[in-house]
This record gives sequence, structure tokens and C-alpha cells, in this order.
Amino acid sequence: MSNPISFFENVNKSFDKAAKFTQWPNGILEQIKAANSVLRIKFPLKRDDDSIEVIEAYRVQHSHHKTPCKGGIRFSDAVNQDEVMALAALMTYKCAIVNVPFGGGKGGIKINPKNYSEFELQKITRRYTSELVKKNFIGPGIDVPAPDYGTGAREMAWILDTYSSLHPGEVDAAGCVTGKPVSQGGVRGRTEATGLGVFYGIREVCNTHKVMDKLGLSLGIKDKRVIVQGMGNVGFHTAKFFRAYGAKVIAIAEYEGAIYNENGLNEEEVFQHRKKTGSILNFAGAQNIIKSSDALELDCDILIPAALESVITKENAPNIKAKIIGEAANGPLTVEADEILDKKGIVVVPDMYLNAGGVTVSYFEWLKNLSHVRYGRMEKRFTENMNKQILGQIEELTGKKVNATERAFIEHGADEVDLVYSGLEETMISATREIMETWDSNPEIPNMRTAAFIVAINKVGTAYDELGIFP
Repeated sequence: MSNPISFFENVNKSFDKAAKFTQWPNGILEQIKAANSVLRIKFPLKRDDDSIEVIEAYRVQHSHHKTPCKGGIRFSDAVNQDEVMALAALMTYKCAIVNVPFGGGKGGIKINPKNYSEFELQKITRRYTSELVKKNFIGPGIDVPAPDYGTGAREMAWILDTYSSLHPGEVDAAGCVTGKPVSQGGVRGRTEATGLGVFYGIREVCNTHKVMDKLGLSLGIKDKRVIVQGMGNVGFHTAKFFRAYGAKVIAIAEYEGAIYNENGLNEEEVFQHRKKTGSILNFAGAQNIIKSSDALELDCDILIPAALESVITKENAPNIKAKIIGEAANGPLTVEADEILDKKGIVVVPDMYLNAGGVTVSYFEWLKNLSHVRYGRMEKRFTENMNKQILGQIEELTGKKVNATERAFIEHGADEVDLVYSGLEETMISATREIMETWDSNPEIPNMRTAAFIVAINKVGTAYDELGIFP
């Protein structure tokens, strides 16, 4: 029996499929694919009961075509070198597609955070950071981690504090990590960034005549039936923005089961119900689906897998009825599933750019840390005063008054979160259009994923070429 293909090999398989549509020589393609630096470390942890445990951890810097490297740190007992290498590679391609000037990186600590006290997690995080410092694997110009599965703002604050204590007086120390609490140099809008990016990306696909005509769907998001798998940070905010802009979230799936209501579900109410009861099941007005994966096969317009890897496989892909699949999670489709869905004419919006909202807003946070000024601080009041002047002049000239709601909207000067949302929207719209144009440029390109890889390969290849490292 043949060994199952690894996650990293899977990524490289998609890369090779796209590389055939580019003009780069094999040497450059091999360099783009290679993981440049892999750090594997083990260190002891003295637990609260005085026992000693050896912790295994990784940091991979996939590409140095641009620096610093960028990528999250995950805490999971499923962490292994292959997974971290694959996720670092996807970060390289993701950053290239959305024009964020970083090389790809990724980190992981092989633990289940639920099995450790807060004090133990703090010790693990701080020791991991000091190991990265020792090996020169962290710094605002070297490698900038961020939250990922099992980590959040709390862990990023510990990383910053440890890094700063080992680099006293480094003025840009806050730029060594992103996803921090706002009080520690974080940026407003980071929490919902990935879910909002997923929404902006799919909205742009739904605003593309050619795609929607082919799928037999009307233009736009309004009244589209959406199914979201996963009610973590990404799934929750994706559902929130789809509902806010007129779509109907008809089903939500979690590991304990799924719920369905053809008239739409409110994600905030579902979240509160789960908080109170420990499950999304038995939500008022919704029908229970006991087997969570069955929700993926329900009839809908847009399916958003926002939880685990490889949830759509060759086994269930033939039963998928969605017209569009938005990969909010990393690698939710296997290669075989991808091919089956292609044949069915389903448009898969690939993870490698669709969930780039997190890294895009991390880039904004990094820039904020290097500039040492909050977005909007310099211009907000100036803009508001100018808008008031213009509005006053128009009212005087026309003899008409604007109502209070419109006045507040017109006079409003952009705050940090407004600018972050605007920058993210621009990024996702531009990236979607570039991928669509590439896909349209050659009838042989089978799908959006291949088109996205082509865009990434061309950008990274150009960067290497212009660095002149290939004589």
C-alpha cells in the first residue's frame, strides 16, 4: 500500500501544476519551492506538579526573497515538521499574491494547550521565544510571528515581552510579533481580519459576471445561501459579514453537530447559545444535523469550510452541492477532491489567498509598530474639520439641510479601524481581480487555485531574478 501524500508534497503538487504555465527555468522553480531554513528545538518544562516534560517545537523560514519572514505560531499536538513546512510555503505564496512584502514563515509547538495551566503556557511561550532569539529566528527585520491555531493576543504579548527583555533599547521591538493586544501595539480590526478578508474575496468573485453567469447565479452577495463549517474566530466573523451584507447563513457546523434553518441563522445568537449550553445543537428554530460533515453536502450557493484540513475528500466531494467553495481554513480540500469538484464545475476560491486577511492586517500592524503612530491620528480631525466646512458651504449655497445621520457619515474622519478595513478591502479586491485575469488569460488553466499559484510563482520568481542571485 502506498504511503499517503504529505501536506508539504500536496502543496508542491499544486505548485508544479501551476509552474507549467510559467516561463521560469527549473532552477528558480526549485528555489521558490524549497524551505530555506528549518529549526527544530526541544526544551524542558517544569510542570506545576514538579514533573519535567520535554517540549518539541519548530520554526520554518520558507523563503528569503523578501524579509522579514512572516507566519503564525500554532499550539497543537498534531504539529510536525511537514505541516509547518507546508504552512510556511503557503505563507510565501499568500504574501506574494496579496502584495505583502514578506517571505513565508511558520511556527508550531507540539502541545494541546487545554492540557496546560496558564502559567505553564507562559513558560513554554517565553522559552520558545528565547530559543528563537538565540538562533536569530525572530526580530522585526528577520522573522515576525503571529497567532494561529491555539494561540492569540495573550501569547503574542508574552513573545513581545520576552523579546524586548532580551533586546533592551531596541526602538522597533514591538514589530517582532503581530496580533498583539491593542494596548501593546496591536492594531484595531486584527481579530476579525481573516473572516472579513474571506467575505471581501468571495464578494468580489460574486461580482464577476463571467463566473456568476457560468454558475447560473445572480450577481452579488444578497440572498445567497451560505453554509459555514467552524464557529471559531474565522468562521464566526465570516458568517457575521455575510449576514450583515444580505446573505443567508442557512447552516452552521461544529464538531458536535450542525444546525440548519433555511430562513437564516444569526451567528451571535448561535455563539451565545453554545456558550450557555456547550453545543450549537438544539438552537431555537433550527433543525439538528447530528453528523457534522453532513452539513457540507446540503444544497447551498456558497460553502465556507473554516475549521480543519482535509474535510472535503474524494469520498464526500461527489455529494457537494455548493456552487462556490471559499477555503477559509488552510487546506480543507484534498487534491483528489479538488479534481472532482473541478469536473463538477464548482468554483473553489483557494485558501492561499482567501484567508490572507490575517497576514494583510498583520502587515498593517507591523507598519504601525515601525512608524510609532496610530493610523488616523495625524489626519482624522483635519479631515473632519474640512468635511464640516465643505458641508456648511454646500448647505449655504443650496439652502437645504442634510439630515443628522447623513451629516455624521459625511463629516466622519477615518479612524484606525476604518483605514484597516479599507486597506484590507483594497487588497482582497486587487488580488481577486489579478487571479481572475490570470485564469481568463489561458483556457488551459483549470481553476482559481492554479491561477493563484501562477500569480505567486511569477511574483516570487521576479523578486529572485531582480535580486540577481542567479548569475
